[in-house]
Amino acid sequence: MHYLKKLLPIVPVLLTMQTMASENPTSDVDPTLPPRLPINELRVFAEAFDRVSSAYVEEIDDRTLLENAIKGMLSQLDPHSAYLDRSSFSDLQETTTGNYGGLGLEVGMEDGFVKVISPMDDTPAAKAGIEPGDLIIELDNKPVKGMSLGEAIEAMRGEAGTELALTIVREGQSVPKELVIVREIIQVASVRHRLLEDGFGYLRIAQFQSKTGTEVEKAVEKLVEEGKLSGLIIDLRNNPGGVLQSAVEVSDIFVSEGLLVYTSGRLSNTDLKFNATTPDATDGVPIVVLVNEGTASASEIVAGALQDHGRAVIMGTNTFGKGSVQTILPLNNEKAIKLTTALYFTPSGRSIQAEGIVPDIWVDRSTVTKLKSNPWRVKEKDLPGHLTNVEGENDNKPAKENVELASQDYQLNEALVLLKGLNILARKSKQPQG
Repeated sequence: MHYLKKLLPIVPVLLTMQTMASENPTSDVDPTLPPRLPINELRVFAEAFDRVSSAYVEEIDDRTLLENAIKGMLSQLDPHSAYLDRSSFSDLQETTTGNYGGLGLEVGMEDGFVKVISPMDDTPAAKAGIEPGDLIIELDNKPVKGMSLGEAIEAMRGEAGTELALTIVREGQSVPKELVIVREIIQVASVRHRLLEDGFGYLRIAQFQSKTGTEVEKAVEKLVEEGKLSGLIIDLRNNPGGVLQSAVEVSDIFVSEGLLVYTSGRLSNTDLKFNATTPDATDGVPIVVLVNEGTASASEIVAGALQDHGRAVIMGTNTFGKGSVQTILPLNNEKAIKLTTALYFTPSGRSIQAEGIVPDIWVDRSTVTKLKSNPWRVKEKDLPGHLTNVEGENDNKPAKENVELASQDYQLNEALVLLKGLNILARKSKQPQG
């Protein structure tokens, strides 16, 4: 039973999750939970640990073995729980602030491969044509199978100007695709805005960083200042999510009152509710939210809140379906685990986990080609001797065609058309009836 000697240094590690709350008041782990350690299973674990340590073909440091054991434990939970060493924790902070070196991908794990949740706007990954749902099977000719998510992310990070070869598998394509991408300093612009036409604003949220709520608020103020706002398009396509609190702040900008999102988990302190606290900054103008399969996590919170409150029409395709909340739990001053601790629900009580947000109007990504009109088609005004309009020229001018927008971004064009239609109906409903 000499392997039991190994048990002594292992037990504190296994107890850490249950004791760290008392050492760290900010942790979400309940310090009142009693230790629940299955002694027989611990004996098996200690024996396996001892045999690997003493009999493996190459000598392995015990600390490394213990660290790998933690990684393995978390890898068997869900794709978003992970062990964070000092480097991984630093990378997570960089992603949250939106400034790091790499490709610009939000990724998860699926069947041992890296799955692309979304490429970020104006990054090397987006420019290379990587799409949501792509599976990365090789990095620099090294198989991804067997890597942890943290190891794969670390391999994709690197100095600006260095190259990385990726092999990806895409649904509908029988042959893997090879890409060589040059890394850049990723400085993700969280929010962009512009007027598409007079009165119709466009707000693009690329991801939810710590200051996204403030940036959206300022962008809406500028759009309102530029003229009377008749409608707004919020583009959440390929938005991989980010900071939960920022999603709440963005939702609050467009909803005057009521529940925005709530979370529920095993521990009482994971049951949280977030309510609107400020008036609608747009004064109720029609809103269309664009979503697709790359819309995930925090962006699904915003889409779900606006949909449930009847505040926006959701247009596009089904979203990614990440309805879980991750909490960073420190193990010591240098290491932590990212653990899924709760599920979030929309105001009506819908769980988005593995289901996603279903759009109100389904509009797939498409290519539009305008058909040429018949130049020889005859109209009434072309006929000889036709009667003239007794009321003179009609003041109702035909709607201006936005052929360029439709050809470049069909979904965005459809959102603009819908907003125009809603405004026409609103104007006509206010006209006196004779």
